[in-house]
Amino acid sequence: MPDTPVHHPGAGNPWHKPDDMYASPPPWDIGRPQPAFLALADAGVVRGRVLDVGCGTGEHALMAAGLGLDATGVDVATTALRTAEEKARDRGLTARFLVHDARKLAALREQFDTVLDCGLFHIFGDDDRATYVGSLRSAVRPGGRYFMLCFSDQQPGDQGPRRVARAEIEAAFADGWRIDSIAAATIDITTDPMSIRSWLVSATRI
Repeated sequence: MPDTPVHHPGAGNPWHKPDDMYASPPPWDIGRPQPAFLALADAGVVRGRVLDVGCGTGEHALMAAGLGLDATGVDVATTALRTAEEKARDRGLTARFLVHDARKLAALREQFDTVLDCGLFHIFGDDDRATYVGSLRSAVRPGGRYFMLCFSDQQPGDQGPRRVARAEIEAAFADGWRIDSIAAATIDITTDPMSIRSWLVSATRI
């Protein structure tokens, strides 16, 4: 990883002035779906009602909408959500974007077949992580799938958010989930052509 800092929601409290993160395009806002999630879509495992948590400017919700799926994105950054809505209009796609805290998904009173999380799980401290996973359980139908890309502890250096070890993922999803796979992957960013080492996690709600 180069010396260029990766300023990411993991740096500091992501709910403190979240719109500041989008005052200019952040490195993780690459203007297209992450390759790992696009591969999931191509494989046909993104299906049913889709929720993109921490959706930012909406690329993964719009990917789902492009498949003809019922797509919703939630985020706390209103600036990002406005951009997501503009993208949807420009691309002729239908997706719903809501200002909503991903730790409180039960308040939506909805359930989804597929949840996509690119770069949200790894921003949480231990307490919020447990709250978030509990929130996910309320939003995913039994048998539904959760797909997550998060910073891996294999990423060198200490720039950006907290690194996550496989054991931490296994512990977080030990209750009420079946972990189907944890595979090495990458997260593309605009400031590093080599991308960032990550885990691609697939879990099923049981």
